[in-house]
Amino acid sequence: MHRMLGTRSAPPVDLSQWPPEAAALITQLQQQLQAQASEIAQREAQITRRDTEITQRDGEIARRDREIAWRDAKLEKVNFELARLKRWKFEAKTEAMTAQQRALFAETLFEDEASLRAKLAELQRGMPEAPAKPKAAPRQPRRQALPEHLRRVEHHHEPEDTTCPNPQCGQPMQRVGEDVSEKLDIVPAEFFAHRHIYGKWACRCCQKNGEGRLVQAPAEPEVVEGGIPASGLVAHTLISRFADHLPYYRQEQISARSGVHTPRSTLATWAGAGGAALEPLYDAHKRFILSAGVLHADETPVPLLDPGSGKTKQAYMWAYARSGTMRCPA
Repeated sequence: MHRMLGTRSAPPVDLSQWPPEAAALITQLQQQLQAQASEIAQREAQITRRDTEITQRDGEIARRDREIAWRDAKLEKVNFELARLKRWKFEAKTEAMTAQQRALFAETLFEDEASLRAKLAELQRGMPEAPAKPKAAPRQPRRQALPEHLRRVEHHHEPEDTTCPNPQCGQPMQRVGEDVSEKLDIVPAEFFAHRHIYGKWACRCCQKNGEGRLVQAPAEPEVVEGGIPASGLVAHTLISRFADHLPYYRQEQISARSGVHTPRSTLATWAGAGGAALEPLYDAHKRFILSAGVLHADETPVPLLDPGSGKTKQAYMWAYARSGTMRCPA
């Protein structure tokens, strides 16, 4: 029984000893074997390349799954903390705590709730938008106008270029109106209002042709978007509460003497939003402190209310300072 040999294992053949017909047949078979070997090598290369692409795609999918899982876990943590704060805020309180103690906890809850809501909004901005179910528009709270006796500081905002942006027109535009928004601010012993006036500019020439456009300066960014406090008032509230140890109910009384109503819950919400805005500065400060080769720490014991027991427990505050020695890189 004859055995077929491949091109690698076949011994060299002297075609001169064979008849011409047999020699031609052998040559044709050898060429076919070489073509099949070349085709097999190409297919093996394609399979290897395809396996590499599949491995890379699987790695990318695994990385995205890890990122989504991490983001979901962080969202779940923030939602859990927010739900716990709501339970503290709205559920029945223990009778062992006095009204003053509950008021202190309520102020802290307002701060934490505002900070958590700011973090939750920041996380949700990075998530893909899910199709929202149509629902009735929520009722917007009616905001009270700022008192008329406050001093107004007007800030005029006009576009840098008041020429018609239509390339086929290019005529100077005319001021057709303005939008006015007021922000409440404070200097020591005086409240005043920033009056932001956003001029509206339109081209009369284009309006006649039905191609009218409206140009207006963009709105100024604020710490509390959509609220009345300016950044100076938010900073004053934080300094009064955490640097001067002035409770919110005392700040409310001080504002009332100037004819401005700032409830303690509103002050706590402003402080929470300001704390969320200062987190990048805190992270940079933390990295700067921990980059030192030597750290100095100071411990201060403070009494802390224990909810539910009506007593206080021992707590500690730690202050850290860095030395001038930098940490050696590993």
